Amino acid sequence: MFKNGKLFLPPPRDGSDFKELFKRLAAAGAGRPLGKDGFPAGPWTPELLAEAISRIDSNRIGVDLRTVQLWFQENEKGISAANIRWLARVFGCDDPVATSEWQMELSAAQSRLSAKRREWKRAGSSVAQENPDTARAATLDDDTASPAELKWETDAKGPRRRFGLARKSEAFFTHGSPLNLPASVFAGVTALGFLSYIMGIHSATYGRTDGVVKQVGFLWTANWTLVFMVFLPLFFAFVTELVTFWKDDGRPKLVGIHNKMDSDDGWARSVEASSYSYWAVFLICVLFAGLFQWIGVCLLPLMKGGGKYATDWGKLAIVRPELISVPEEVVFTGLAYLYMCLCFYLFFVGLILLYTVVHDLWRIGRASKNWPEADYQRELNEVGLRVMLGIFRCTVLGVLIAIVMKLQSAYLTSRGENIVAWLVDDMSSAFYGGNDVSDGIVYRMPTHYSSFLVVISTCVVFGYGAIRSGGGSRVQVPLWKMSAVVALLVACYLLIDTFAGFSILLGVGVLFAIYGLFDPGLGRWQASKLGNNQSVL
Repeated sequence: MFKNGKLFLPPPRDGSDFKELFKRLAAAGAGRPLGKDGFPAGPWTPELLAEAISRIDSNRIGVDLRTVQLWFQENEKGISAANIRWLARVFGCDDPVATSEWQMELSAAQSRLSAKRREWKRAGSSVAQENPDTARAATLDDDTASPAELKWETDAKGPRRRFGLARKSEAFFTHGSPLNLPASVFAGVTALGFLSYIMGIHSATYGRTDGVVKQVGFLWTANWTLVFMVFLPLFFAFVTELVTFWKDDGRPKLVGIHNKMDSDDGWARSVEASSYSYWAVFLICVLFAGLFQWIGVCLLPLMKGGGKYATDWGKLAIVRPELISVPEEVVFTGLAYLYMCLCFYLFFVGLILLYTVVHDLWRIGRASKNWPEADYQRELNEVGLRVMLGIFRCTVLGVLIAIVMKLQSAYLTSRGENIVAWLVDDMSSAFYGGNDVSDGIVYRMPTHYSSFLVVISTCVVFGYGAIRSGGGSRVQVPLWKMSAVVALLVACYLLIDTFAGFSILLGVGVLFAIYGLFDPGLGRWQASKLGNNQSVL
């Protein structure tokens, strides 16, 4: 029998449970379109069935291939009530009456499978002590993979551990108190500050060959004090807030999932999809930004008694051996660079999570194009705006981090005695003239390169969010304001130490950045005023 150009099989009503019924229907290809020759196209495969369910217009989020594979496998798992609806649409060949009949038949078959499973559970309770895995498997919800399956993708070669880093990195931001990660970063740099006091390098000067006496103490280093005490903790706090909102509130609201486990499973798949990115960032941060940079910038100059890098707190043992010895300097710089590379790994993890949130939101918004309800579009706009405001805050902090890194690097090569006096002298030189305070000694400056990577990565995430937010809706107004502030900050970064008076432009940019952190909407923009205009996605 055929309906709507597809193979239709009526419900058998023979008392089969879901597994028995599904196996026959999948083998027969019930609900599959006819081939070009007019004959049935063949049996269902997990991939074909998952694609067919995901193509149903009213299905906003589709179905996971792993879930469909569980239906085909010989196990005790059944099907959830939500997926019964979509499977009935497939077997009913999009005919309303046939779909209703198949929905009743599949529900009854699932009930029979649940009854059998309860009998298996009671029968196995006496041996649960001997085989706890079997007893635990009997209690799993229908249509839901076990925690191990959620964490590991398995194949013939066993578990793929590449997914572990992504999930564990995401857990730093979403598990436990939102204060944990910012407090840990702040505690780490505080401990390094105490060690610098103990070793006597918290505030130290040295005389350069051109007669300039420079302050290079650890606590005078802006890219350690400001970055790790202020900007990074704030960045982690904002990322944690946004990701937690999306995972716990925004995503479940938009996809219409009342079972939070299903929503968490979808978010986990989105995180795991970027697992290679997490590994790439981890290797770059730990090996290159951490180990290799420490060896080249600190260890080798300390062992050789000098190098082509500017003298800072990490090389004071060369010019001020009475303050700190070389072995002590090696230990202190090793701890500091280890702390630094782990913090910046988490910084890039935060950027990856922001990208994941935007991409997840865009996918859901694209799937909702066939849902023109005003209330749903309003919710989509509100969630989209909140996501962009959070990303803007994180972008501002990311660019500020890069600015401070480049400032410190430029100061070390300048003729300024300390970084504050250097900026003040630069500002006054724009009004009163005088010598260029940037006329210093040429050194290698790897921090210029690493800060540039921070700017590029941060702006790419913001740009991706802005593009996915689209145009033509009222969210475009705050989006243009946010883009203007980000562009101003990037200009401030690029123009550092390029002309006399650059610090004036830098001060203006910092004022806008601080205002943007407190009011990311940059004006009287209220998410509640979003009307029924087109989606932000």
